[in-house]
Amino acid sequence: MTPEELYEKLKNIRLGGAVCQYSLRKCAEYIPLINEINELKEAKNAVILAHSYISPEIIYGVSDFVGDSYKLSRDALSTKASTIVFVAVRFMGETAKILNPEKEVLIPAKEDGCTLADSITAQQVKELKGQYPDYTFICYINTSAQVKAQCDVTVTSANVYNVVKNFPNDKIYFLPDKFMGQNLKNYLEHQGIKKDIKFYSGTCYVHEEYGLDDILKVRLEYPDAKIVSHPECNSAIIEHSDFVGSTEQMLTYMKGTTSKQFLMLTECGLSARLQSEFPDKQLVGSCTMCKYMKSNTLEDILRALKNPSVHDRVILDEDTRLKALKTIEAMFRWA
Repeated sequence: MTPEELYEKLKNIRLGGAVCQYSLRKCAEYIPLINEINELKEAKNAVILAHSYISPEIIYGVSDFVGDSYKLSRDALSTKASTIVFVAVRFMGETAKILNPEKEVLIPAKEDGCTLADSITAQQVKELKGQYPDYTFICYINTSAQVKAQCDVTVTSANVYNVVKNFPNDKIYFLPDKFMGQNLKNYLEHQGIKKDIKFYSGTCYVHEEYGLDDILKVRLEYPDAKIVSHPECNSAIIEHSDFVGSTEQMLTYMKGTTSKQFLMLTECGLSARLQSEFPDKQLVGSCTMCKYMKSNTLEDILRALKNPSVHDRVILDEDTRLKALKTIEAMFRWA
């Protein structure tokens, strides 16, 4: 790749501040790292999966697949690579390992946590199951493998409504996201579906920052703008949005509509993708960055490929992996 080729992909990204604005000179500084990574991954039969929230120079410089956590884990199944470098956070690498046990999975992030996934432990799920023995425990994919192993079904932001609606038990305990849990409850009530929904208290620190004022201000200044939000936002945001969906669904919606202006209420990485891939679309308002996702760097990807540390490697005991896998297989049945 040349600096000019990278610049062509990144030149339209303007999210404010020097972090997400790209000059030809800045692109030239990335090129030696990018080309070394691309050569090394080919030599080592590795594939790089990048979440949409990752920095643009990674997405457009070295990634083989881009998307949300579940899409990327499915993409990993389609490759013959022996090593998966999952440029994201720990729980996403674990999901890839659950589905790809024979492959080495590496997470290069310096900070690979997630406030939502880290809000609940397997032990806490065991205790909740003791308190609610008649409930089906449904967990969001944004959980650790150990938490998934204690649950009955895993869901994604794209299929959570369908899975819960179709599941035969009317008593559901959803975890860990309290906003998604409330949004789920509201959706079922609006559909006239009677289910007893209880939910945990976890949140994503990025999405909980958004409030109704963010929408009302934009509505006044940009009355034609479409409000596009993620279901990890609070219910007031959801009720006033034009479209709610997973990161991939949000991109698909914005690509397909004739509207030109959008307020996108999710992590800034998705805004960068919109600006790069659909430069005729205009973003209004602001977005919020995830410090965990943005802790992934080209330097650490190269380091993990060359000499992975114990921390880089995703290792799951087989009992946990198989139990977690059952919850993902259950998702297919009920989605």
